[in-house]
Amino acid sequence: MNIRQFLFIVLILFLTLDGSRTKAEEMPQDESTTQRTIKIIDPFTKEVVKKITPTDYELVTDIAQYKKELEQWVRKFANGSKNSSGYFKPMILDKIDNSGEIIKGRPLIKINEELLVNQIVQQSFSGGEIELPLNYFQSDYSPKDIPYLNEVVLASYSTHFKAYKTGRSKNIELSAIAINNVIVGNNDIFSFNSVVGPRDVATGYQMAPEIIKGKMVMGIGGGICQTSSTLFNAVDKLEVKIVERHNHSKDVGYVPKGRDATVSFGGLDFKFQNTLGVPFLVKAYYQPGTITIQIRTSKEYEHILKNELS
Repeated sequence: MNIRQFLFIVLILFLTLDGSRTKAEEMPQDESTTQRTIKIIDPFTKEVVKKITPTDYELVTDIAQYKKELEQWVRKFANGSKNSSGYFKPMILDKIDNSGEIIKGRPLIKINEELLVNQIVQQSFSGGEIELPLNYFQSDYSPKDIPYLNEVVLASYSTHFKAYKTGRSKNIELSAIAINNVIVGNNDIFSFNSVVGPRDVATGYQMAPEIIKGKMVMGIGGGICQTSSTLFNAVDKLEVKIVERHNHSKDVGYVPKGRDATVSFGGLDFKFQNTLGVPFLVKAYYQPGTITIQIRTSKEYEHILKNELS
């Protein structure tokens, strides 16, 4: 084979390969990719909140790794991050007003993460639309219980403060009003921050001393940690589950050492879960110099609890 024949063969191979590549590039890859795109739909707005287009490499080489990455994304998407609020909405517990009527709160709302991951995997080879699978959990009590939940005291705790310190006293009073008559159904989680809400001037809270990083400083809402600490010491007498509790950075004088529960809106919270098996009512009694918190329920449920403990 001379040099001219060699160059001719090389040229033919080049043209053949180049033509194959051109044909491959001209194939409707965009169309197949579009068909495989999965659109995640918000059930409220019906808008597309996320598009997922898996590649052949992801699906063929390691489907287990692909599913693992999906699980991580779904977890972050469901619960939010610094740049997104997510879809998780904590339950706002129902409350009884002064006339005995129920003030409805909000159910616990969260994405069914396992179901969403499986739905995405199932549609990864074909594409399609998936409406976010949301679970709703209502407070577990019967409206028929309401007239009777105030019948008996299951637990009670009182703490004292200096009534002449008006700012602090007012903050304790407002937070006591906020948690008074809250209904805690079976397995409900009580979040102090969710129930009490923001502590600011607009909601009536005043400047008062509060402990931050071991130092006493002035801040709006100073003193409400006495309410949360009194609540903790009341519910801790019962077989409830303490979900979240934090100590102050220095000792406080209104409860024994280590028995406090500091809170800050948007930060530290005091949470407990009702694991008694029956609903109960949180009662908060404020008077100048004293706050008392009681956990009450009906005689029927008290009888059930006593039978379970005996």
